[in-house]
Formats: sequence, structure tokens, C-alpha cells
Amino acid sequence: MKKQTKPVGPVNTRGLKERAKLIKLLIFDVDGVLTDGGIILDGAEGEYKKFNVRDGHGIKLLQRAGIDVALITGRYSRVVEKRASELGIREVYQRCIDKAPAYEALLEKLGLPAMETAYVGDDVVDIPILMRAGLPVAVADAHEEAKRHALMITKAKGGCGAARECVEFILKAKGLWDDIIDSYSKA
Repeated sequence: MKKQTKPVGPVNTRGLKERAKLIKLLIFDVDGVLTDGGIILDGAEGEYKKFNVRDGHGIKLLQRAGIDVALITGRYSRVVEKRASELGIREVYQRCIDKAPAYEALLEKLGLPAMETAYVGDDVVDIPILMRAGLPVAVADAHEEAKRHALMITKAKGGCGAARECVEFILKAKGLWDDIIDSYSKA
């Protein structure tokens, strides 16, 4: 018998907002979420990825609001280390073909229950965490199986503002967004 999965698309907005209010840790996959999924190899040892600056700014806003950010990715890349360092993301797990052990280790390290985590993914490798996280999110151009396990699907594609969309949703649900905007308007 085929395992029943969650429906594609978000549940009612109120239910999502209630889940978002609990979030203390937002975890991102990298390729296909913080990037558009493209990887450029230079023929030597160089690897290039394009990150969205607004996604990065959103991550900084989230951190300033006291919400932790982590990365769990299947690939290894020095580019990911560099971007994480630029953004002040200390919890970075790479080469995670099976992402569930990294997720469980992260929860244990930070002393958080799953309901206080949000995870943003885009492919079938993300399903184990999407099934555990309190707020499972898939980007707009995610694989259909990943979307089936998400409660929220972004309007933006991976690498094109999906991370920022998640950040703003969480900050607004927690009632923190207006203060952030006010701080910029008073500058």
C-alpha cells in the first residue's frame, strides 16, 4: 500500500502562522533553495554558485530577531562555507546524502524540539526532514514529491527569493516584521 502524503500546497494560512510563531531555527538546503540549482565547474577545482542578495539580507534580519539559521546540504562546496561565513551561519552540514541524521544531531545540539524548526527543501532527498520539521517548506520549483511533503510552498523559485519569502513569513507571524521596517524608516 502506498504511503499517504500531505497534499501539495499550503494548509490554511492561520495554521501556518501558528506553526511559524514557534520557529526558533530555520534550516535551508542549499542547491535549488539558496541557489537556482545550477552549478558551474571551471574544469579545474573551481565551483561557482549564484546566491540571491535579498535572501542573504533576509537571513541576517532573521538572525537579528534571535532566530537561528542552519544549512544542511548533500554536496560539499567551499563556496557554501564562504557564503555561510559571510552570513554568520555557524551550523553548516555538508555531504549529507541522508539528511535526517544531521537534522537530529542539530536538534540535539541546540536542544530544540522538531516543532520549533522550519526546513526549506526542493528535492526528494529533503523529504525525511520535511516529514519531521514543524514548518516544512518547499520552493516553487521543487520536485512534486518534495511539495507533497510540505505544508507551505513558496511563490518564488529557489535562488530567486524563496528564502526571503520564508524569512518574512516567519517574522510577520511572530509580529516582528513591522518593528524591522520601522527601524529602517527611522534611519
